[in-house]
Amino acid sequence: MAYANPQIEAIFERLTAGIDKTIEYMKGEFAVMRAGRANPRVLDRISVDYYGTPTPINQMGNISSPEPRQLLISVWDKSALKLVEKAILSANIGITPINDGNFIRLNFPEVTEERRKEIVKQIKKLGEETKVATRNERRDAFDKLKKVKSDKLISEDLVADYEKEVDEKVNKSIELIDKLVKEKEKDIMSV
Repeated sequence: MAYANPQIEAIFERLTAGIDKTIEYMKGEFAVMRAGRANPRVLDRISVDYYGTPTPINQMGNISSPEPRQLLISVWDKSALKLVEKAILSANIGITPINDGNFIRLNFPEVTEERRKEIVKQIKKLGEETKVATRNERRDAFDKLKKVKSDKLISEDLVADYEKEVDEKVNKSIELIDKLVKEKEKDIMSV
């Protein structure tokens, strides 16, 4: 939507960007939460000290999933296998790598019901934190709208309309967050 005042436009652009950023962060966190299935994203945050440079594992070789609960890491430089194994162990992801000299295998254990419930609690907590961050974006937008109003750049009626629009955007985002949390919860609890 085009706004008559560039300051109002900037407020809405910042609001949208902030909300999108918080939701993308939540989606990224959801992607690394594991529930018994092999997920290469578990390795995304692990870097290997490769010739003095921290290098992500996915840039050192291929990561495949030959079975639903197994990852197979094929490193291009076989001399780096020990380094990759050491990095995975030190990252403490809860899986012990198996190095056979050619590949590194990660076998994901079956997740117990208790562990699934624990993961669901983490998902709900992350969902709530994302909603709080979204509401903080709303508060910031409201504060900026009040400043524009106090500077007498736009009328009180327009400010009220913009505040309603901010509320609508935030409420839609919270509905999306709830939907994503429910989907992830369902995914984790399905055996």
